[in-house]
This record gives sequence, C-alpha cells and structure tokens, in this order.
Amino acid sequence: MLIPQGALLPALQARLEKKYDARILPAAAQDQESFLKAEGEGIEALATNPKFGARAPLLDALPNLKVVSSLGVGLDGLDLELLRKRDIAVGYTPEVLNDCVADIAFALLLDVARGITKADAFVRRGDWYKGGFPMTTRVSGKRLGIIGMGRIGSVIARRALGFDMEVRYHNRRPVEGSQFQYASTPVELAEWADFLVLASAGGAATNKLVSTDVLNALGPKGYLINVSRGSVVDEKVLIEYLRDARIAGAGLDVFEQEPGVSAELASLENVVLTPHVASNTVETRAAMMQRAEDNLDAFFAGKGVVSSAL
Repeated sequence: MLIPQGALLPALQARLEKKYDARILPAAAQDQESFLKAEGEGIEALATNPKFGARAPLLDALPNLKVVSSLGVGLDGLDLELLRKRDIAVGYTPEVLNDCVADIAFALLLDVARGITKADAFVRRGDWYKGGFPMTTRVSGKRLGIIGMGRIGSVIARRALGFDMEVRYHNRRPVEGSQFQYASTPVELAEWADFLVLASAGGAATNKLVSTDVLNALGPKGYLINVSRGSVVDEKVLIEYLRDARIAGAGLDVFEQEPGVSAELASLENVVLTPHVASNTVETRAAMMQRAEDNLDAFFAGKGVVSSAL
C-alpha cells in the first residue's frame, strides 16, 4: 500500500501501517520520482485524500494498482477516467460527513447574516459602552437556494425547513421525487434567493460557476455561502462584489488557493472565513477514517469497496 506523506490523519495512517505492508510516498518531487521507480511496481493500493488525489503521473508509476481509497468526498483530484479505464476500484467517504458540513453551512449563514463574529468582537472591545450593535438581517422565513442538491445539499435543505425557509435548488438535472422546486440555471436560482448555498462537486464542470452573472443576480441584499470547493467561485470577482457591496456578504469555508487566502478578502468585514473545517469534528473524522479503512478491507476481502466513486 502507498500512502502519500501527510495525506491521511495520523491515526488512520498508523492503523493502515499496522494492518498492511505500507510505504510512505515522500513529499519532495525529486524523492517521489526515485521512490516510485524503486517501489511503484509492487504497489496494489493507494490511500490518499482529495487534495493529494490520484492523478495520471502517479497512476502511471503504479502499473499494478488495484484500488484507491480516498479520505473525503471530493473527487476532482482523482483522474476518474483513467481509473475507470484501468479498472481500478475507487473508494471514498460519502454520507458520514453530511450533517457536519450542513451544520457549518448554517453556522456561516447565521454568522454573516446576524453578525455573530462581529458582535463577539464588539463585546470584547468594550464597544457596547459606546452604543448598541448595528441591526442585522433576519434568517427565518427567507429564501434559500442550493446549488448541488446531492447528499449534503439535501441535509442543508432539511436544516432550512427548521428555519421556516422556502427552498429551491439547481442541479445539472432535477432530482426525481424532490419536494423542492427546481431552478433551471444558477442565475435563475440566485435571482430568487436571499441566501445562495454552494454544495456542488468541484472539477471542470463547476469551475468558476459562480461569477459575474450569478453574483449580479444575487444582488446587494443577497448572501453567498460556500461549503463545496473554492474552485466553484470566481474568487477575484467575489472580492470585488463584496468590496463594493454588490452582494450583502459571504460565508466561506473553502478557497481557490488553500491554505492561501488573499489579504483583500481577509480584510473585508462582510465575509466570514473558516479554514475548510466543515467535516472537522471528532465524530465525523472518526467515521471518515473508518469508511476509508473499510473500503480497503472490503476490497481485499473480495467484496469490492463499500462506497464506490465509479
């Protein structure tokens, strides 16, 4: 088994090293090349994550690879076409993180609309002595648009019902049997929504999906929440719209160049920023680690991966 350095949580790496004949892929490119020349032919399994992924250069160096287990739900770092062509099984960790990602989506939504982070700073600075905190925006009863009504989007929609919100969504195609109204384009959804939540997959199909047209449609009273991938938003355009108050605000857990966040974005007061922590709870990470391990165990037991990405 091959494990890229830093790709797994230490607890999972230790478990896999104990159970399997594991090799750690060095971080430096020069070391990787020599390592793969020496070890590549003997590798049958790859344990990775969405950021490191499994792309063509690495896959080409692993001619006998049989299975990939990725710790996460993002698939944009995996060359699925090549993996499918080579008949390599691909496991990932869906479902187990839905609740925590939906929770962060609503935490960001509530924070940016009600000014929770700013109010906390207001109290700590002693500004309350100088006067009251500025009025904010109501959340309950508003209109919530979701781009990406998959597993996570569906849980976000259920959360919204608890706030008496009206929900509509946009996907590449309508979800059969959904109780929520379908919008045929992201622009149509943004024009209707007070809050636009991104829960779509990353990759080429959604790259910079949210840019000028969508943000114009969302307008100066609308809020953008992103818990999907940074690549889904044209970040340069978003900064411009936030700076000029052409949208009301944003809550972002993901960014184009993680862990880098532009100084201008960080300086804006109408945006709440979190460091890609939507699934970062003890319970969810334990469940993700277990699913990643289960995918490998099931494959080598002849049952196929538990959660297949192909």
